[in-house]
Amino acid sequence: MKLSNIFKIPKTKYTAKEILKWLWVAWKGNRLQASLNALIGLLGVVVSLSSVWAVQHAIDVASHEAKGEIITAVLLMGVLILCDFALNITSVWIRNLLGIKAQNRMQQKLLDRILRSEWKGKESHHSGDVLNRLEIDVANVVNFLTEIIPNSLSTLALFLGAFFYLFAMDWRLAIVIVIMIPIFVVFSKIYMRQMRHLTSEVRNSDSKVQSILQETIQHRMLIKTLEGDSEAVNRLEGTQSVLRNNIVRRTKFSVFSYLVLNLGFSIGYLIAFGWAAIRLSAGTLTFGGMTAFLQLVNRIQSPARQLTRLVPSFVSVFTAAERLMELEEDPLEEQGDSIVMDSPCGVRFKNVTFAYEDSEDNVIEHLNYDFYPGSCTAILGETGSGKTTLVRIILALLKPMNGMVEIYNKLENKQLSPLLRTNFVYVPQGNTLMSGTIRDNLRLGKITATDEEMKKALKQSCAEFVFDLPNGLETECTEQGGGLSEGQAQRISIARALLRNRSIMLFDEATSALDPETERQLLKNLLEKHDKTIIFITHRPAVVEYCDQTLTIEKQQPHV
Repeated sequence: MKLSNIFKIPKTKYTAKEILKWLWVAWKGNRLQASLNALIGLLGVVVSLSSVWAVQHAIDVASHEAKGEIITAVLLMGVLILCDFALNITSVWIRNLLGIKAQNRMQQKLLDRILRSEWKGKESHHSGDVLNRLEIDVANVVNFLTEIIPNSLSTLALFLGAFFYLFAMDWRLAIVIVIMIPIFVVFSKIYMRQMRHLTSEVRNSDSKVQSILQETIQHRMLIKTLEGDSEAVNRLEGTQSVLRNNIVRRTKFSVFSYLVLNLGFSIGYLIAFGWAAIRLSAGTLTFGGMTAFLQLVNRIQSPARQLTRLVPSFVSVFTAAERLMELEEDPLEEQGDSIVMDSPCGVRFKNVTFAYEDSEDNVIEHLNYDFYPGSCTAILGETGSGKTTLVRIILALLKPMNGMVEIYNKLENKQLSPLLRTNFVYVPQGNTLMSGTIRDNLRLGKITATDEEMKKALKQSCAEFVFDLPNGLETECTEQGGGLSEGQAQRISIARALLRNRSIMLFDEATSALDPETERQLLKNLLEKHDKTIIFITHRPAVVEYCDQTLTIEKQQPHV
């Protein structure tokens, strides 16, 4: 019978080989810090073993078992202490200075990977869960690559150095102590598999807690109006209860493992002490030699103890790596330089059919339509008919199952792809402003925009109210445009889109919070030059009146 069956060790999503391969790639960007930590660790081993000899020498000189000056022996011990102190300071400096840089690099790399991946229509992970992974799991991986691995090398070096030193003093005892290692290896393998599973459950539960906290804070106004305070707290408490239970299970297993291992270490040290005492009594070992003897045993056992603490670190990094690898499961979009086409451009649908992966029903079926260059189109349809899905296809966020979408102008036409997304600008429904100043939000449309360009865009989007604010463009917006009304936020978002200045503009209920007069003026401003292809998703009659054509999306009947 397999040990995995006896101990009920669960299978994991990725194999150890796959995880180690991913960690190897991640390590390539952290070689400097890892190498420096390894060098400091090895120097620390040399200092540590030298200190053992220095203590033995000083005691033997003091007890007249060896020749030499006691002052010289003590000074040598002092130099080694100072060296150890300097190495510790250097290690802290490297960890704090280079560690945060390594963590930042990995977070940037993963965020870039997430942003460049294909979008399937819905998120695979809650935003709170993603944040938890980018913060906690990244920190675990970076710490493992830059500190745990180098420390493991120095730990191994200390073990081997102490073993050979002890072997030279008493080969019998050295062999007895080393015999215990295979037992430790077998136990560690069993421990690591089970601990990895328990740690994964803890991390997933922790992510759920963070997700609930984030959602509750984001929607606290809604919760207050629904008088759902108690229900929100109870929901959090239920999730926290699961987290606590998982932590208790992991702690019980960890404590049991700790007790078993340390009992073995304690017995080993007692054997070594007894053996050294017998030799001292028999006159075959000096007092300084006995001190060195016991120090070496400690130098051998300390790495072993550190390895017991390293095992949870290995478990933690395997769990963290697995969670970060999940963020990279979605394939990348087509990569390359953006393709800009001369304005005006149009978008043509040719027999397009689309359905989401988790649904058997088509959202869009055999659609043929031409958003011709310079046109203004209103997309109409009841809720759930597929209007938003249509826009996502136009923006190359979703790929049709069948048919083709192409973008074209007078000179050329190309099949729509992510590389052609640069020809579009999109204004979604609701408040889409980010925390920062109004200027910061506008610069997302055009990073090099001048104040004059910003003022022109704000005027065109009927957002002149910005000029009347005490701080003007420097007015601070909190999360989701807090401090501004919904209508004000929408107009600033439209100004941001105008600064982007692309051939095709898509508005998803982008005027829903505007009063009729402001909406009419805004539409006049947008359509006065007829140099853009404009697409509105709307339910508002005023918008339809200004459009050249309308496209009504019929809700598809589900298959029976």
